[in-house]
Amino acid sequence: MIKAKIADLLNSDQFLQEVEVKGWVRSFRSNRFIAVNDGSTINNIQCVIDFENTPEDVLKRITVGAALMIKGTLKESLGSQQSVEVEVTSLEILGDANPEEVKLTILSPKKHSLEKLREQAHLRIRTNTFGAVMRVRSKLSFAVHSYFQQNNFHYVNTPIITGSDAEGAGEMFKVTGMDLNNPERDEKGNINYKEDFFGKETNLTVSGQLEAETYAMGLGQVYTFGPTFRAENSNTSRHLAEFWMIEPEVAFCDLDGNMDLAEDFIKYVVSYVLENCKDDLEFLENRLKDDEKTKPAAERSELDLLEKLKFVTENNFKRVSYTEAIDILKNSKPNKKKKFQYPIEEWGADLQSEHERFLVEKHFKCPVILFDYPANIKAFYMRLNEDGKTVRAMDILFPGIGEIVGGSQREERLDVLKEKMKALDIDEKELWWYLDTRKFGTCVHSGFGLGFERLVLFVTGMTNIRDVIPFPRTPQNAEF
Repeated sequence: MIKAKIADLLNSDQFLQEVEVKGWVRSFRSNRFIAVNDGSTINNIQCVIDFENTPEDVLKRITVGAALMIKGTLKESLGSQQSVEVEVTSLEILGDANPEEVKLTILSPKKHSLEKLREQAHLRIRTNTFGAVMRVRSKLSFAVHSYFQQNNFHYVNTPIITGSDAEGAGEMFKVTGMDLNNPERDEKGNINYKEDFFGKETNLTVSGQLEAETYAMGLGQVYTFGPTFRAENSNTSRHLAEFWMIEPEVAFCDLDGNMDLAEDFIKYVVSYVLENCKDDLEFLENRLKDDEKTKPAAERSELDLLEKLKFVTENNFKRVSYTEAIDILKNSKPNKKKKFQYPIEEWGADLQSEHERFLVEKHFKCPVILFDYPANIKAFYMRLNEDGKTVRAMDILFPGIGEIVGGSQREERLDVLKEKMKALDIDEKELWWYLDTRKFGTCVHSGFGLGFERLVLFVTGMTNIRDVIPFPRTPQNAEF
């Protein structure tokens, strides 16, 4: 008796073997054909039951969503929909699914909207769409670790609770052990954080970058891959309050080396899923094609999903300075004809998704890396160029999504870093440990950040970031 996953059985040519299958019923036709899925693949295996010799009470319990254990013989299928099937010799129902209750959930056979599926996030993984998305997410996660480990990076777990704000954005979730109904207060009536659990004001991290930089100064090249949080009240299809970040940091690496690393990394992980998620990507591509048909022609993507992924793996990324990009955008037809929602009028503008997509999809027709941004629209830790007005920052732009990676050469000069912090009113005492790394063997170093969900969004062709993380955390929503 072979106990196997359905993914393995569907690829088997060892017929007439006795097999055991465990999974959930996707459909039951003609009191004879059971489609069973165990999550190992998007494809079901057909199990053929002898209904004449199966008790009526057992047949009634073979319903959509029920968990079964089936034993039988693996045979070549006579049907056109599958190559193999299981001729059932025994069947045990491990868990019932009441048909009347199933009708009220997303397990019912009718098609549901993505909004409806989000309301039942605990069940949506049973659908083909979310099964495919989450298998791709899992493979992408493995590819991230695989790439860095193969290239001799060290995995570092940076703090989730922190007293620093790496982005300087201030949009952080506070962490406290105080009684919120009666917090400790000082003589001025302000909350006295010295009496709190950590003895100071603390938050959930927005980035592991600053801590990762300190470890790069001893281990040479490191990466973090963990949860980060933003208390940004943005109820959009591109924002989450809790998401995962990939952040490598490399000592003795300048911006050019950083761009090389980011391009090589992205091509590796996308190539990995193209090779290892073929069935799921084919399903997601067909789903996207059906979705595109409902849109006005002008809003449809020019590339199918697989074409978009190969667009990334098969093209060299075009490297363009921010200044050159501004000139291109200022003189573009959409800008001159006022088609951009945010017109480009002068150098220093913070580029929006529409500008980034124009550069990638219309002008260069390949992925683009923009570099040397205005200092006043970038973070304090980015290295100031000799012109005194730009920094060694870079963003990678993709079709359909705009910015997917943001990174920079870090400011290694202590005096310059202090000046930048002073100009932004960042307290040196809060980041004394970060400044220390510039006192003991400072060196050129660089890194980047990639929001994992944004990568999953791109690779799966989904359009809402809430649909590429198991249990999304968004404003007014912490269900499940």
